[in-house]
Amino acid sequence: MARKIIISGGGTGGHIFPAIAIANALLKQDPSTEILFVGANGRMEMERVPAAGYEIVGLDIQGINRQSIWKNISLPYKMISSLWKARKVLKDFDAEVAVGVGGYASGPLLMMANWIGIPTLIQEQNSYAGVTNKRLGKDAKKICVAYEGMEQFFPAEKVMLTGNPIRRSSVKIEGKREEALHAFALDQTKKTILITGGSLGAKTLNECVIAGLDKLIAKDVQVIWQCGSYYFETLQEELKDKLPEQIKMLAFLERMDYAYAAADIIIARAGAGTISELCVVGKPVILVPSPNVADDHQTKNAVALTNKHAAEIVTDLSARIHLVDKVLELLDDEGRQEELSTNIKSLEKLDADEIIAEEVLKIAKK
Repeated sequence: MARKIIISGGGTGGHIFPAIAIANALLKQDPSTEILFVGANGRMEMERVPAAGYEIVGLDIQGINRQSIWKNISLPYKMISSLWKARKVLKDFDAEVAVGVGGYASGPLLMMANWIGIPTLIQEQNSYAGVTNKRLGKDAKKICVAYEGMEQFFPAEKVMLTGNPIRRSSVKIEGKREEALHAFALDQTKKTILITGGSLGAKTLNECVIAGLDKLIAKDVQVIWQCGSYYFETLQEELKDKLPEQIKMLAFLERMDYAYAAADIIIARAGAGTISELCVVGKPVILVPSPNVADDHQTKNAVALTNKHAAEIVTDLSARIHLVDKVLELLDDEGRQEELSTNIKSLEKLDADEIIAEEVLKIAKK
């Protein structure tokens, strides 16, 4: 008999890619499994999930707007309507398990599943659990986590250290360096820095590149700069004729494996999904945590790595002044690069998607 699983969440690639990875692993383990995604209307999952071959239903839900209190007036209504729609979706689909990966839609979907007696599994990606997941964790059957010590947020008997599911195609980099450098039209004899702001781009990282452009050019290093589609056209206009051949500015990296393979050092935000990929890639990393996330969890993610001497950290506030100097300093310190590579690689967990899928199917069979 086909198992019916609902996977909810999204908002950023950091939530969407793990969700799709879990779905793929479920079908690999049991091809008869029926999977339905639930996302938030207007968010990127409503395009990315169908592109991956899965059906998705949207809830009219949003997060709290901390800049404008007036934009939160409709939030209670949206929450109530999302709960009722979630109930209908769960009943109509006849779901056996509901999986939450984080993002706006995850809360109402798992809340309603718990209320009507459908077992739930939480995939907590960060080193610091948010308020919603802490509440949902009390009723969840299993909580799959990526960091040690998560018993401080959840019932210990439910916690399972699995790591975060990753895009396997993105981290298959072995033997691809020459091919990757050729794809970016880069020189094999020069050092290469990868700067990535995630699927949406990062304003701070973009400003750091602009501020440090002369230093990067003077050092004669190569840069793969993923600035984000939101910023690309403006930056292209601002920097026309200013970017030398060895600095490649791109809106989005279609071949993340090439970007990772080409890089000697990586500069990135500290989202949970990004960090999980970086642990598998095993290159020296400088993390610049975004301050614009709930509970400042990116800083906590980054600190969890720096405590193990597995990454360098530069704060968002100081990045414009210090980041480029820091990366150029690291480029000259091969001993430190080797230490960072070894330590971050020791934290890799490659099979999280399969382990989580196994747990979901176990719950479904009970």
